[in-house]
Amino acid sequence: MPTKAKPTTTNKPTRAARPSAAEPEPPVAEVVALPAPTVSRPRRRGRTARPVLPVALGSLTQPGARSGDTCQRCGTERVTSLALVLTDGTPIRFTSCHGCEHRTWLGPDGPLDRATVLERTRKIR
Repeated sequence: MPTKAKPTTTNKPTRAARPSAAEPEPPVAEVVALPAPTVSRPRRRGRTARPVLPVALGSLTQPGARSGDTCQRCGTERVTSLALVLTDGTPIRFTSCHGCEHRTWLGPDGPLDRATVLERTRKIR
């Protein structure tokens, strides 16, 4: 008598039954992106481009590279000198002496005192 082969079992995962045409599919949520709320803020005014004159940069450690500025009070060349533009747009040159601590602010119309510099650097609100 012939022997029948035994059915073999496999470890394949079973598939879930697909829904038939008669069963409705569950609804799918739709994602809608809402625009972000806008806050009305005043626009900041940008700085207007101003021509910048080239300034030779000095060195505090190398005497040959210094710009030649001197202190108005004691005459030493050991000074720090910076070209700045104040908040109101005034270009100035600030000089600070390492020897006697004297400070000067020189604007286009001549020397400025500390009170004038502070007044011109206040933020306008």
